[in-house]
Amino acid sequence: MSALPRAPSAKAATERDAMPDDQLMLAYAHGDAAAFDVLYARHEGGLFRFVKRLLGARLAAQADEVFQDTWVRIISARESFSPQGAAWRTWAFTIAHNLAMDRLRVSGREVALGAHPDDDGDAVPTLDCGVRGAVDAAAHPSAEELAFWRAAGRRLLACLDELPVDQRAAFLLHHEDGLTVEALAASLEIGFETVRSRLRYGLQKLRGCMERYLSVLEQRA
Repeated sequence: MSALPRAPSAKAATERDAMPDDQLMLAYAHGDAAAFDVLYARHEGGLFRFVKRLLGARLAAQADEVFQDTWVRIISARESFSPQGAAWRTWAFTIAHNLAMDRLRVSGREVALGAHPDDDGDAVPTLDCGVRGAVDAAAHPSAEELAFWRAAGRRLLACLDELPVDQRAAFLLHHEDGLTVEALAASLEIGFETVRSRLRYGLQKLRGCMERYLSVLEQRA
């Protein structure tokens, strides 16, 4: 009788948990199915949130399908992934972005936004304690504070849904996934200034939409 396959050792599992995404993907491409399990567990939540927020409220019911399609594409492309290209997370989120954008185009909701000149030459503004603060929970919030943060979080999601889809995608990739402007331009194959403009105008609209909550935060600062 042939020996039963042995379960991965605790040491092997620990080593996988410590491996960078790129190495996990390469290991999976060479037949290590457990490496894929680690990748999936590590990025399942972030990818799903990104897809759902990019699709917006009207297409939220399709988020599961786009999310699953993203992982199917990742699996299908495992042998073509190269760590010399984009980092795995950037590569995966770009796949999710493209699939979501395809779904938005089919739905007729896409709003194209061309680049606008950036006269002042300032860096793209960050959220700092503004819009991002509206979704950061306080360390030990009171009932009143908790209600405020929950309401602000719901408002932020509604404000994101009101953005033109190109601006929303740039915002989510930059502020939620942490892509730099340079990485965004390379991943989406658009100009650097186009990315800067989408981020700038998207943030301006979000700040206006979140004005009531931001004014409260400014008074507390």
